[in-house]
Amino acid sequence: MARTDQRRVGRPPKAVLDRARIGDAALALVDESGDFTLPELARRLGVQTSSLYHHVSGRAGVVELLRERITLEIDTGQLDKRPWDVALTGLFRSYRAAYAHHPRVVPLLTTTPVRAPEVLVAYDKVAALLAEMGVPARRAMAFLTACESFTIGSALDLAAPEVMWEIPEDVEAPHLAAALTAQDSTGRRADDAFEYGLAALLATLSTHLE
Repeated sequence: MARTDQRRVGRPPKAVLDRARIGDAALALVDESGDFTLPELARRLGVQTSSLYHHVSGRAGVVELLRERITLEIDTGQLDKRPWDVALTGLFRSYRAAYAHHPRVVPLLTTTPVRAPEVLVAYDKVAALLAEMGVPARRAMAFLTACESFTIGSALDLAAPEVMWEIPEDVEAPHLAAALTAQDSTGRRADDAFEYGLAALLATLSTHLE
């Protein structure tokens, strides 16, 4: 009688390793420690380091997977809304939330150029909206970079203490003290600063529309 518990011959029903699994594992490592190595990533996935090279081009390729993974958490559908200020406000709020969930990934993303197709398509949607608005092409990347820098910085600010300025008794800073006393005390320092700064950036953008 033939055994019924024999293992099936052929490919397993699910791939042992793919880009999505590598990206998720790398992001988990970065969330935990702020960095990753390829051997460390391979151990997390239960594979040999050489197996990673069938899916990514070394460390730079994994960084691009991290960028793709973060982009998945950004609601680019906000760009379909109108008017344009509603679209951009929604986009950058979502952008900030995504990076606030994974603040330790930020330094790694500055080490390589953006090459991931999915990420480039998302940036193209922003560029298309700016062109539709009448933003001169020579200003588009400057505005996008400024908003991206501000938004990522605001995401990192969410991890900072609510009270960021403490003036010792022997330090004379009366104007700063007055400003600190006058600020809203609702416990939304980081959120209020983000909304104020984003509104200022969008207001400046409106002065460059053709």
